[in-house]
Amino acid sequence: MTDTLKSLRALADPTRLRILALLEREELSVHELQEITRLGQSRISTHLGLLQEAGLLQSRREGKRAYYRFHQTADAAGREFLQLAARGAKELAEHDPDQINLRRILERRRDRAQIYFNQVAGRFDRSYGPGRSWQAFGQLLVRILPPLVVADLGSGEGLLSELLARRCEKVIAVDNSEKMVAFGAAKAKKNGLKNLEFRLGDLQDPPIAPASVDLVVLSQALHHAEDPVRAIRSAHRILRPGGQIMILDLLEHRFEKARELYGDRWPGFAESALQRWLEEAGFKRIEVTVVAREEAPPHFATVLAGGAK
Repeated sequence: MTDTLKSLRALADPTRLRILALLEREELSVHELQEITRLGQSRISTHLGLLQEAGLLQSRREGKRAYYRFHQTADAAGREFLQLAARGAKELAEHDPDQINLRRILERRRDRAQIYFNQVAGRFDRSYGPGRSWQAFGQLLVRILPPLVVADLGSGEGLLSELLARRCEKVIAVDNSEKMVAFGAAKAKKNGLKNLEFRLGDLQDPPIAPASVDLVVLSQALHHAEDPVRAIRSAHRILRPGGQIMILDLLEHRFEKARELYGDRWPGFAESALQRWLEEAGFKRIEVTVVAREEAPPHFATVLAGGAK
């Protein structure tokens, strides 16, 4: 263990306290720490280097990735510093969201299918393939859906609802705009979609009977809600036991003009917030994952959150 002064200096930064609190019980890679904290990779690597130099952390390599953890052979003084760091981290505002994100990351680690999907998604656009597109994959996936009863909350004119209605038993599209509902209903009638019903209502209190649908979809709608928590709780109410919720929305961002340009109430959502709200509403088997990032500024990212009742 290095000298006391170096260890104290290493603990004098809030970011390093956050990192130590995350590594208290589980080793993590730089990439995982970045996803949990939303800090830049170079910044995290710098802090990890300082903590390792102070003798508080140790690392190992697995392929191209390095994993960090508490120093397992630290002396009594070292263990005391680590315990002090863990106590100090609990006083930080970022501590609770960090712990929620940590739990989410560890759950995803155990889900090998999710890891495989992320690898596939990462390769998808690297090379051109004639006829290969996300639109085509979307059509394929929709057609293998079971015949569900679906509630599309905040449906707008019903683009997603129409796609789902071509396979599902019934789709209830809910929107608070009379013009959107009228337009969507007319288009559904024109296309012969008798199992697609548009209803005027608020996604925070949808006009749908309790325990009557198999799937609730909130696609880029939650950031328009006045009370997102209420909307998620209402989704739980209208779902049958075993039913699922799927939320596709913006990851939290700092593009303030979105309020003016797009009428957004919320600047996206942190993964930890979605995880916590779903848990508090009573959902189980929760997964929250960033599924897309835009290359052009302001670099919007899309998060997919799901859970079962």
